[in-house]
Amino acid sequence: MSNSKGVIQQKASAIRKGGFIVINGRPCKVIDMSTSKTGKHGSAKVHFTATDIFTNKKMEELSPSTHNCDVPEVTRTEYQAIDISHDGFITLMLGDGSTREDMKCPEGEVGDQIKADLAANKDVFVMLQSAMGMEAIMTAKGQEGKD
Repeated sequence: MSNSKGVIQQKASAIRKGGFIVINGRPCKVIDMSTSKTGKHGSAKVHFTATDIFTNKKMEELSPSTHNCDVPEVTRTEYQAIDISHDGFITLMLGDGSTREDMKCPEGEVGDQIKADLAANKDVFVMLQSAMGMEAIMTAKGQEGKD
């Protein structure tokens, strides 16, 4: 069952390494998990270690294995980057030929690659990841143009 925040409920015991979970209101990818045995005072617990999918910050969560956890609905979409404005916003071409100009060029290696490839007149394709109303450009690849 999905809600307006793009989150579904899933039993903690059903979430796997490589899957997604919401920790402290942030969408995260599970990088490790362990299950403790049922104790005298309660149910088995699942310990999740995960990284925020947008910031790469490491986070941890401990949950009873029978309880429901929030799982973000994560989508990845590839767009062609056409240009970068002077204030750092990237023009992306959508599948229907229209454009959007509301994504800021990412900092660091990915942003530098986008700028360099556009400056070299390469066709640049970016992967836009979306979850819980947040979006970010995660990867970019440049290909020689067909000129």
